[in-house]
Amino acid sequence: MFSALSIPLHAVASDTPTAAVGLLRNVVFTDYSPLSRSAELARRLLSPLNALHVHRESMRSNQAMREQPVDLAHERFAVYVPAKVPPHGYALLVFVPPWQDAIVPAPWIAALDRHGVIFVSAANSGNDANLIDRREPLALLAAQNIMRRYPIDPQRIYIGGFSGGSRVAMRVALGYPDLFHGVLLDAGSDPIGEQIPLPPAELFRQFQDSTRLVYVTGQHDDANLAMDVLSRKSMQTWCVSNVDIETAPWAWHAPIDPAVLDHALHMLEKDTQHNPDQLADCRAYIERQLTDQLQQVTTLLANGRRDDARTLLDKIDAHYGGLAAPRSIELAEKIDTPP
Repeated sequence: MFSALSIPLHAVASDTPTAAVGLLRNVVFTDYSPLSRSAELARRLLSPLNALHVHRESMRSNQAMREQPVDLAHERFAVYVPAKVPPHGYALLVFVPPWQDAIVPAPWIAALDRHGVIFVSAANSGNDANLIDRREPLALLAAQNIMRRYPIDPQRIYIGGFSGGSRVAMRVALGYPDLFHGVLLDAGSDPIGEQIPLPPAELFRQFQDSTRLVYVTGQHDDANLAMDVLSRKSMQTWCVSNVDIETAPWAWHAPIDPAVLDHALHMLEKDTQHNPDQLADCRAYIERQLTDQLQQVTTLLANGRRDDARTLLDKIDAHYGGLAAPRSIELAEKIDTPP
């Protein structure tokens, strides 16, 4: 599934079982993944109409999207690997920071050891970096390279972040539920289906089924506590029930302390649970609402109200994202075709 870059660039470990452990700084990775290709990022992380717009602009300008948005030869990562390998392999936490440096928070190391979690974080992927060109592909490539070098339990691959990095982690978890099975949201979250577009339907079903979300925010971090409430409400609206909440006592807007991290890792390790009948009913309700709105677009278009049809379709695309495709794409092409 994965292709390796042929240039040997100071890999963190050899391909042998005696891979390096402990704290590793300024690590250079070499392996790329189909999951981090520009086209795949657009398919999973942009709404269908936005992805269509990007494709059309690329064709119009005669400038193809880069195969991979980042050059790993120029990237650096910080890694922590516990010395003891758990029986079923390590867990993996890909951490998206708000800052520019690649660091492993020293107070977290004991909790990482207890849970058998490898930690990896990229440099120059903070809040000032571009989302789809840097922060998101770097997180995916971090996971790819750790998975190639260490025995990883595929059911314990998580993504997390702090503040703005936490918001990026949520976007990536939503778009890549086939890779990440849990997300640690430390003082940063957004409602999905608004700021964060929904992925293609088959991926969103997997997110509903198998992704665990853990919200952790400081007791006095009022702004982000309020955003957490809105985010969790959106999860309920979109049939996502594998949600846990942890409040960091006495904390303001700061990375969680070791004890809270330890508890959060316990919550990530819990099996996902949901009521199958309730989930089926929730999904059916969303599908009925979506179908009704798409039919309204069709009716507007049939009545010659092209601008109104486009306005409504844009709203559907922003709200339902990949759930509306391919029907939304087909309607967009009809709207854009001269009568």
